[in-house]
Amino acid sequence: MVPTRFGADRAWGERAARPLRLLAGAGAQPTGPELAALRAALTRRDEPAAALVRAVRATPGLSVGDLRRVLAAGPAGDVPEPFAAFYATVLDRPAWVDDGLLARGAQACRAFGMDAGLVLAYGSLLGGYRTGAALEPLVRTGRLTGDETLRRIMETTLWWRAVTAPGALAPHGAGFRATLHVRVMHALVNARLEDDPTWDHAGRGLPINQYDQASTLGVFSTSFLLHLRLLGVRVSRADARAVMHLWCYVGWLLGVDERWLPHTERQGRRQLYHLLSYDPPPDANSVALARALIAMTDHVTHGWRRVYERERALSVSTWLLGRSAMRDLGLPRRPPWYGLARVAANLLISQGLGRLPGGRSRLLARGERQARARFARWGADLPD
Repeated sequence: MVPTRFGADRAWGERAARPLRLLAGAGAQPTGPELAALRAALTRRDEPAAALVRAVRATPGLSVGDLRRVLAAGPAGDVPEPFAAFYATVLDRPAWVDDGLLARGAQACRAFGMDAGLVLAYGSLLGGYRTGAALEPLVRTGRLTGDETLRRIMETTLWWRAVTAPGALAPHGAGFRATLHVRVMHALVNARLEDDPTWDHAGRGLPINQYDQASTLGVFSTSFLLHLRLLGVRVSRADARAVMHLWCYVGWLLGVDERWLPHTERQGRRQLYHLLSYDPPPDANSVALARALIAMTDHVTHGWRRVYERERALSVSTWLLGRSAMRDLGLPRRPPWYGLARVAANLLISQGLGRLPGGRSRLLARGERQARARFARWGADLPD
């Protein structure tokens, strides 16, 4: 049975996904087999991680604490079952993985500096809230509403930095271990919600499914690159290819099926168009999560700074997502002064400085300073 959320409002879906359809070019429409795969993806989970969670639950003497401990240690030494079987799966890297492209993609992400953070928050995450597709698990875990919003954003930022650190995706690297931790935590949440009698399987499919995982991967890669360009950031073809490659491998580590890993921007745009055009429209969760994200720094800012942070967030969101998306999210639209300010700055910094000899190194150093300043504004220290 196909969950009723699939294509629940085709008129809305096509309107929301129209920019992606235009960018995808000729042949953007899904084929019959592709539509069948989309429908099936709503009822498919990450089976290796699900099997690990089931095995830990069924093994006397093992607990979620043991799961966290083994994942934190990584695949070092003699790993006991059931962890060994899981690690055997993730250590069998696909033949297409290219370490040179991983390194370039990670470095490019870091070199994008503060614009990467703006895009991930107000383009990727906020844009993802526009559809009610994958939001119910977020609301039920309570991690992206109220004061928890900023904490979750900081955690996601630290994971993103771990993934993009030099050599971090090697089998014992911090990014590799952090990504597997995220993967298994998702499997734990999915298992809990699957067993919850209040979960609407007929309407939503599995709580964390391949469809929504593919969509989430797309906002970290495909829409990430599109939104960076909207801020005037220079994204070379080589960097774009490397960023897509990086997130394909990260997606694979997260348990996304290979058929949903777009290796080129065109593939990514076409796939995101398919996903968004068959997504359900926004719901009450969309509005609640969007408002929480815009107000995420309210409890760590005061006076004019609080007003500025909110207005900046609304301005750049309007620039990146457009007026109709802001209306869908129940957010007030603002003149795009901050988006235009970033475009002007990037004409000088990204498009200018970035092209000069040694420009990449300067952009990387600048991005690091900006990251530390951002955490300081959030009242936290950025770990080395």
